[in-house]
Amino acid sequence: MQISIQVENIKCGGCANSITGKLKEDQRIQEVVVDIENGIVTLETDNEEVRPDAIAHLLKMGYPETGSVEGLKAVKAKASSFVSCAVGRMGQDAKT
Repeated sequence: MQISIQVENIKCGGCANSITGKLKEDQRIQEVVVDIENGIVTLETDNEEVRPDAIAHLLKMGYPETGSVEGLKAVKAKASSFVSCAVGRMGQDAKT
C-alpha cells in the first residue's frame, strides 16, 4: 500500500535525500519517493501503522505535515529543515 504525506519545507534533492535515508531506516517501509515540487512524501509499506511514526520523523527533521505546525514551531521546523537539507547534500556529494 502507498501512504502519501504532504509536507512543508522540501526545497531540493538534499532534502529528499535526508528524508529518504531517515525513513528507509524503518524496516516496515520498502520504498520512499519524495516529490520535491509538490512537497509529497510517498511510502510503500505493508503496515498502515507506519504513518504516525513517519510523520513524527519528518517533523523532527523539519518537514512537518502541511498545516500541522504554526508560529514558533513552524520557525523551528524550517530551521531544522536547513540542517537536514545540508546533511542530505553532503550525502549526495559523497556518492558522486
